[in-house]
Amino acid sequence: MSQAHNLENYTPPPDTGLSVIYVDDCLLVVDKPSGLLSVPGRGEGKEDCLVSRVQKVYPDALTVHRLDMATSGLVIFGRGAAMQRALSIAFMDRKVKKRYIAVVDGIVESNSGTIDLPLIIDWPNRPRQKIDHVEGKEAITHYRVVSRDTTRHTSRMELDPQTGRAHQLRMHMLHLESGHPILGDDIYAPPEVLAKADRLLLHASRLVLRHPITREEMEFEAPVPF
Repeated sequence: MSQAHNLENYTPPPDTGLSVIYVDDCLLVVDKPSGLLSVPGRGEGKEDCLVSRVQKVYPDALTVHRLDMATSGLVIFGRGAAMQRALSIAFMDRKVKKRYIAVVDGIVESNSGTIDLPLIIDWPNRPRQKIDHVEGKEAITHYRVVSRDTTRHTSRMELDPQTGRAHQLRMHMLHLESGHPILGDDIYAPPEVLAKADRLLLHASRLVLRHPITREEMEFEAPVPF
């Protein structure tokens, strides 16, 4: 997932301690705040990130997957290389169910549906992505409207990505119906939509996976902060 945008003035949120959702000897689940890199960024002054904060408390924690800097919510770490590998394979094999909550601009007409639009990086304009039906990688998102706010002219969405492409949810909302960019999206939203929120209104709210050792199905949730 690209985190390269707007990093010139990276000012991570203050470190007030980890928001640990779950921890055992194999894995760790934390709720990442918006504005914090998942892993260190390139260049000076970008060392402060979720994994560096986590490793201060759990030195054996290793990155399994990432969220964009602007996205908040659930991130899983493997404790030790074997657990990192097992969890990474579960993500790659699409064995992990993911749910996000987003607030998008405009009133989404359909109550639910599936978006199937392949994505590829737009190299001259990276980190932007673009839809490419020839060379793009498969990207599928199931969506459901949770509520519609006719006063603010916004819709609250439940998004279940079946793939994990960079900027997948931002792009899929941008191309849903007549276009419903996520509020606060500083990469794809027009200025008037960006101005509707002081952060990207996208939150990884739920993860379901099998424990790498016990094989028990586990479900984790993080409250939506908007």
